[in-house]
Amino acid sequence: MEERDLRLCAVEGKALESLCERVYPAPVRAHRTAFQRDRDRIVQARAFRRLAGKTQVFTSRASDHFRSRLTHTIEVVQIARDVAAALGLNEDLAETLALVHDIGHPPFGHAGERALDKCLKQHGLRFDHNLHALRIVEHFEQRYAAHRGLNLTLGVREGIIKHSRDYKPEEHPALRSYFLGERPPLEAQLIDLADEIAYLTADLDDGVESGLLEIGHVCEHVAILRRCYEEVAKQHVGIDQRYLFNEALQLMQHALTDDLITTTRKNAEAIGARSLEDVRRHSSRLAVFSEQAESERQQEKRYLYSTLYTCSALENEHEKAEEVVTALFNFWVNNPQELPQGYLNDSEAEGVPRIVADYIAGMTDQYILLQFAEVRRAVRR
Repeated sequence: MEERDLRLCAVEGKALESLCERVYPAPVRAHRTAFQRDRDRIVQARAFRRLAGKTQVFTSRASDHFRSRLTHTIEVVQIARDVAAALGLNEDLAETLALVHDIGHPPFGHAGERALDKCLKQHGLRFDHNLHALRIVEHFEQRYAAHRGLNLTLGVREGIIKHSRDYKPEEHPALRSYFLGERPPLEAQLIDLADEIAYLTADLDDGVESGLLEIGHVCEHVAILRRCYEEVAKQHVGIDQRYLFNEALQLMQHALTDDLITTTRKNAEAIGARSLEDVRRHSSRLAVFSEQAESERQQEKRYLYSTLYTCSALENEHEKAEEVVTALFNFWVNNPQELPQGYLNDSEAEGVPRIVADYIAGMTDQYILLQFAEVRRAVRR
């Protein structure tokens, strides 16, 4: 079968028109698309800048060379644009969704997210970083005189919610306008896989850089990396192991990216997809890895969990994260008058636990530690 792009399934034409709608009127800029304007609004947002101070896997205190949420986001953007361009999709939308995909994460990485969710469960609530990201762009960012929020397009707001999971309409009635029960556009579907490719590559790199992982051990237990390492070793005889490893990581990233492009195209062709509606109505997502690549992805993920994410050095950081998040959450829930006035004003409508979670989720690693120190001093007085 002749390869073709998926331009007919992209967010273009009539689909583009409807997904470019905003809640509030906004002037049109002839030299920029609606999604390019969304991209610029996100890049200029405070929540986006704060990603520089949020943990990816290792805290920035450990080394300036480790990824932060911000540098990870930039790597996801590179992959997302690559995939979107190869498939003939809307590159502006893919880039914008990649930029905003992690904006709802709290400090301390996934450890902070788990701790915050655990705190909210005690009040019958949950923390979901996708839904929190929507709250950020719709409510907490204040840059305009006429309204709160960034006034992003419908297409970007839908992608923020649905890029990594689907939500049931009966469980989230407030989100019905975001086509719940239907698959998101391919531009949104590919973001979750671009995210996977980026962090699977980066976490091996940072793990070796930290000294917690050893190159030989990685090659022994991660089949896709071993295959790539052996290939570059044949091409560069006598080169230092570290440089071979760097080359192998790049080759692995390219292999996973190419697999995503090829498999997505095949899936769309297999169902005869000729429009965005065909993508939306399909029973499952079309942007996925092949069976082999998915198996190798899962193997690598299991390896990272067993050797890196749950190692004693990082577990100590995770325990500290839970202690800090839990202590601050409980303090502000019991003493809401100590919250900044802006959050306190929202507490009647949202409830104190949710507002406290919003406040904590917006903090960088450094800022939350400063707050923790201040609260401890105040309690001891």
